[in-house]
Amino acid sequence: MTIEKCINEYAASEMIFEEGSTGRELFVVLNGKVDIVKNSGADRTVIVTLGKGEFFGEMAVIDGSARSASAVAAIAGTRVMRINHARFVYLVSQQPAFALMIMDALSKRLRASNAVNFRTAAP
Repeated sequence: MTIEKCINEYAASEMIFEEGSTGRELFVVLNGKVDIVKNSGADRTVIVTLGKGEFFGEMAVIDGSARSASAVAAIAGTRVMRINHARFVYLVSQQPAFALMIMDALSKRLRASNAVNFRTAAP
């Protein structure tokens, strides 16, 4: 598969993937911005906005679970590259720096989530 077939362009507010959907792909922002969004009834909360060089969808590509949030193009002309599970496994096995980058990002995201979800009263 050529690299061009792995690149998609989105209009502003266009859904890249929906919370609860299944998918075995990781996405890298090539240009533009992507909002990672949690929906709760009519409420929609932007968890984070990602820009060029940042990635999302890594949890589903690793464990095959349903998407934990939605990804929406924040601005017109947002371009992302899809990395499927087979390519991801290849990159992790052949490029230790790639694997470390994924682990670093997962660790930071988990710490940020813990800070929000498990705040304790200051002594």
